[in-house]
Amino acid sequence: MINEEIKLDYDDILIVPQQSPVASRKLVDLTIERRFSHRSVTYRGVPIMAANMDGVGTMEMADALRKHGIFTCLTKFHSTEKLISFFSSDSKRSQYCAMTIGIGDDDWQRFATVDSSLGSDLTYACLDVANGYTDRFVKCVETFRSLYQDKVLIAGNVVTPEQTSRLLDAGADIVKVGIGGGSVCETRLKTGIGYPQFSAVLECADAAHSMGGKIVADGGCTRPGDVAKALAAGADFVMLGGMLAGHPEGGGSPVDRYFQSREVGHDGEPIMDKRQFVEFYGMSSKTANEKHFGGLKDYRSSEGRTVMLPLRPSLSDTIHDLLGGLRSACSYVGAEKLENLKDKAQFVRCTHTHNRIFEELSDSLHNRG
Repeated sequence: MINEEIKLDYDDILIVPQQSPVASRKLVDLTIERRFSHRSVTYRGVPIMAANMDGVGTMEMADALRKHGIFTCLTKFHSTEKLISFFSSDSKRSQYCAMTIGIGDDDWQRFATVDSSLGSDLTYACLDVANGYTDRFVKCVETFRSLYQDKVLIAGNVVTPEQTSRLLDAGADIVKVGIGGGSVCETRLKTGIGYPQFSAVLECADAAHSMGGKIVADGGCTRPGDVAKALAAGADFVMLGGMLAGHPEGGGSPVDRYFQSREVGHDGEPIMDKRQFVEFYGMSSKTANEKHFGGLKDYRSSEGRTVMLPLRPSLSDTIHDLLGGLRSACSYVGAEKLENLKDKAQFVRCTHTHNRIFEELSDSLHNRG
């Protein structure tokens, strides 16, 4: 069976500008409020989440992003002791940070130990698997909710409204939406599984909101404009991996690489320029499996890439560019608050090819400058 309805990625649409009362983008308020079903807690901040990936979901990144009102899902691989120390030493961290676990017994035991030590100081939990469609995962969501009724639970990943509803029924507060769209994910290439991300966000957001639930759009954003599109489509949060990777706060040791420049030295030989890079990889990649799980098992293939990203020294500059793009998007459609972007936004479908050519030309001109 083939679903012949048109489904869209971020590259396939643009937000249409409209008459606007917003005199300057500096007047746009990016702070939102989100309330949840299973705990009387309100999130106040920017609706962006750092992904629970190596190189992104670190404690150092969480502290840096919290200054900007941005949320972080920590990786699964922090020790019990470090987690207890991290959350207990600053109570405000629990307002902008989630502990992430998988569905293995060791993960659940670690969460139980941390929770018994922290209690109400541990507010958010992220139950994370690549495939949120298994009966086992839905049962885990149900079990988690029965054991920890006071936690705000982020769970996924899925890409269809039916499974979004199923996870919300099972006890999730926020459903992670996105399969195969990440910059270092190869699930679509290796398995043929996926769903165009913009349409997934539209459809899953409608399903979630009809039940009083929330979604986080996870994957596919490579530019600030993509984040604006996701929020305009109805995402309550947007999760970022590659856009936040490559900074010192993400950890990893910089690697020096040398490139021949156009300049020539006194000896007539080309001058070699040194540039620094940081390794970044998908959490289903061979690299991640070797680092955390003793290697890639013989029954599976790597579904993630390993790349070298140029070291980006200033996380503040990256956040400035991201938040500036969101403010500008709001000003173009007349949304004085980011909270109103969804109600104000109208979309136009455009050709993927023409849009990508424009982006590549823009990148080329930027690099020349």
